[in-house]
Amino acid sequence: MSDYAAARHAMVDCQVRPSDVTRFAIIDAMLWAPRELFVGKAKRDIAYAGAEIELAPGRTLLDPRCFAKMVEAAQIGSNDLVMDLAPGSGYSTAVISRMAEAVIAIEPDQDLAEWAQGLLASLEVDNAVVTHGDPAKGDPDHGAFDVIFINGAVETLPETLTAQLKPGGRLVALFREGTVGKCCVLTRSESGLARRFMFDADAPLLRDFERHEEFAF
Repeated sequence: MSDYAAARHAMVDCQVRPSDVTRFAIIDAMLWAPRELFVGKAKRDIAYAGAEIELAPGRTLLDPRCFAKMVEAAQIGSNDLVMDLAPGSGYSTAVISRMAEAVIAIEPDQDLAEWAQGLLASLEVDNAVVTHGDPAKGDPDHGAFDVIFINGAVETLPETLTAQLKPGGRLVALFREGTVGKCCVLTRSESGLARRFMFDADAPLLRDFERHEEFAF
């Protein structure tokens, strides 16, 4: 077993399983995904640490515990179509691709999007694609989606995005309220969106999901 493979197993055994993430599909996907490739050569030694890792200014790879618990909250099934927003270098896309039927990812940083797509190709992931675009707009041409997964903190969600959820579909994100972050799941039903708190967590605020102050004159 390579050092990275051993670190991957230790990450799952010491960070993921103790956080009550026990679904086999999640464990299997995180044991498969070579996280060290998604952080760049200079940071491979800390790829499996229990902390966020900066990918670009204001952009991070979520820490393994938080990410795993968010995936658990999404309840992704093998027939689900998933939209993965702001995936950075594509680690989330790779993991989710092992659990879902297909993944469409939208990354606002063109360099990160190209890096992510290259990694997916090198790993022979054939049911996922990362494109450069505005994650707040989603991808209405290819929706509606069973799951929308957002890799970072949000203050607001545009209705045009939440409208891309199928009935029964779930949106998972870290909602920033002042200085506090909470992972919540929004579920679409006939009566609208129901919000359910899952756990306390935070991450850098995604620029495309900032709340803009309105000024009255």
